[in-house]
Amino acid sequence: MKIVKLEKIRISEILLTLDSGGLVIMPTETVYGAMVDATNPHAVAKLTAYKNRPFGKPYSVAVTNANMAREFVFLNKTAKKLYKKFLPGPLTIISKGRGRVARGVEGEDGTLGIRIPKYKLVLDVVSEFKKPLTATSANASYKKRPYSISDILNNLSKKQRALIDLIIDAGRLLPNDPSTVVDTTLDDPVVLRQGEIKLTNKEEILSKGPEATKNLAKELWQKYEGNRGKRAIIFALQGDMGAGKTIFTKGLALAMQITDTVTSPSYVFEQEYGQGKRKLFHIDVWKMDKPTQELKDLKTEKLIKRREVIAIEWADKAADFIREYDDEAIIIWVKITYGKKEDERLISWGTI
Repeated sequence: MKIVKLEKIRISEILLTLDSGGLVIMPTETVYGAMVDATNPHAVAKLTAYKNRPFGKPYSVAVTNANMAREFVFLNKTAKKLYKKFLPGPLTIISKGRGRVARGVEGEDGTLGIRIPKYKLVLDVVSEFKKPLTATSANASYKKRPYSISDILNNLSKKQRALIDLIIDAGRLLPNDPSTVVDTTLDDPVVLRQGEIKLTNKEEILSKGPEATKNLAKELWQKYEGNRGKRAIIFALQGDMGAGKTIFTKGLALAMQITDTVTSPSYVFEQEYGQGKRKLFHIDVWKMDKPTQELKDLKTEKLIKRREVIAIEWADKAADFIREYDDEAIIIWVKITYGKKEDERLISWGTI
């Protein structure tokens, strides 16, 4: 592993590393990215091992412009409008792929996410390389957002570190949100991850399965984790039976680096996961006849006073109690509703 300061890096060195199937950590306009040749199966396998993610979870790719994108995806009218309005910039646009990248980059449904970063170094490298690069964040799955090299290296195993060939150090990046991800393969564009670019006035995404729901929990945790220890953080979860409230909590625990098994606390009312400074309290008010009184009996107020992290399922039943602590806690209201397909969930959130 070689680390080079941004001002001293030569593009020729990056190209040589990529051409040999190497893994390059590079700054972007959002976070540090982990980049390999997206057409090289061995390089993509190396990246998957580095990210510690299951094979089959797709990667987006970075290209230089719409013309280059057309070599790898089919652009419909919706996609073309988004390209024209927002790119280059922090937006990932999913289209039907042409099957011209390495196996494991496109989704199982044959779709591919395209990024045109608003970052000169990345565009220069892709332009010279003449092939797409993977455009995924440089953190391992469910680890800290990578705004600095220490954010990356301090959260990797020795085995993962050994997979990195070249790091380009641009110092600490601004804490920008990750790219917004929008699927243009449907009749109407659907936001799968909300980032800096807002396509609607709502904070809302379409989750296409449990992993996407867990990933949203991770994104929301990373947005608010800087407040841990300063104020209580309450995730007030709403949704019908089976909608995914416990799945969301599982993603939250993973993002907090908690390895305990997360289960629904419906019959015990409260579960505690983790230890030390990494604790998550999981409360279910579904079977509570008098939620306000029973939450007081559980001493939930003490958890708030201690500035703990709390996930409350069926929070709408205890809304009056929860809102009493607006001044003492950061309260993120998360609503999960069923989508049109069996695994789809429409998830919206806000702090009001």
